[in-house]
Amino acid sequence: MMVRSRTRAGAMAIRARGAVGRYVQQTETTLTGRLWSRLLEMEFLDRAVALAAKAFVALLPLLVLIAALSPDGFRHQLLDAVAYRFGIEGDAFDTVRQAFARPDQTRKASGVLSALLTLAFAVSFTTAMQRVYLRAWRRPPGGSFRNKGRGALWIAGVLTWLMIITLVRDVLQGFTGSMLTWVFGMIGSILLWWWTARLMVRGEVHWRALLPTAVTMGVGTAVYTLAASVWMPDVVASHFAQFGAFGITQSLVAWFTGLALLAVTAAALGPAIAEGNSGLARWMHAGHPTVLQDGAAPPLPAPTRPMRLSDAFARGPDRETPRPVSDDTEHPDLTLF
Repeated sequence: MMVRSRTRAGAMAIRARGAVGRYVQQTETTLTGRLWSRLLEMEFLDRAVALAAKAFVALLPLLVLIAALSPDGFRHQLLDAVAYRFGIEGDAFDTVRQAFARPDQTRKASGVLSALLTLAFAVSFTTAMQRVYLRAWRRPPGGSFRNKGRGALWIAGVLTWLMIITLVRDVLQGFTGSMLTWVFGMIGSILLWWWTARLMVRGEVHWRALLPTAVTMGVGTAVYTLAASVWMPDVVASHFAQFGAFGITQSLVAWFTGLALLAVTAAALGPAIAEGNSGLARWMHAGHPTVLQDGAAPPLPAPTRPMRLSDAFARGPDRETPRPVSDDTEHPDLTLF
């Protein structure tokens, strides 16, 4: 009797594994399956954490430096915009304001070398972000010196956009003004991320193919910011009550991590759609056999084995084998220049 029961259990397990295998094969051809495989290939959790960490240590000091060099009126508007985006208020807002409200001390402490190092850290963030886009589209590494120029150009573009949206928020007041600012910000964000994607892939992918990523990031960041205005104040207040100023940094890292996950997912969505046979995929190809620009190098080969969940943490098998889609040799994660 026991032997028969074990035989039945073994047969059921075999059938279950077969059903799971068939389901996996079916989903691999869908957009969801292709997106998940591409995310695993990109080691999305590992990349998102690295991207969030670099954003925190690179972009916030740059904002403080920009605020110190700005006129008083714009500095206060910038502080309000940063506080709104991160959901900082109350006593935590007073603590953050101290970092922005002492421009004289900041200017005295920030010499030319310090300013250049702050900019270098900011550009290093763009290197990490470019690596995400290159891996998403399986582009070969290269263009190290020009990549730094693209990174500096992106920083300038983002700062310009931040100034514009800050001024718009100051002009449009009230509930109607807030809604118009939010819509304007979402549309502008879509255009900004469309340009960002094109810049990060070095112009090697058609504009059309990059639009789904831009729309996902534009709409996603608008919704994410709106949602953060609801849950972030409680998180910041709780962490600030427990850990003081250090609690604010914890909350900001959590905010950046969520945004980084969105950025990595949006980057993977474009090639996942382009690999399909939908109407949108055909539109992205614009009648061409590939979504690559004429003269661009062919894409790197796809992984030779099925992706596993451990790959999301950069802990998959065969880690000693060089990854075909990696740009890590040229730009390791800890490289600043």
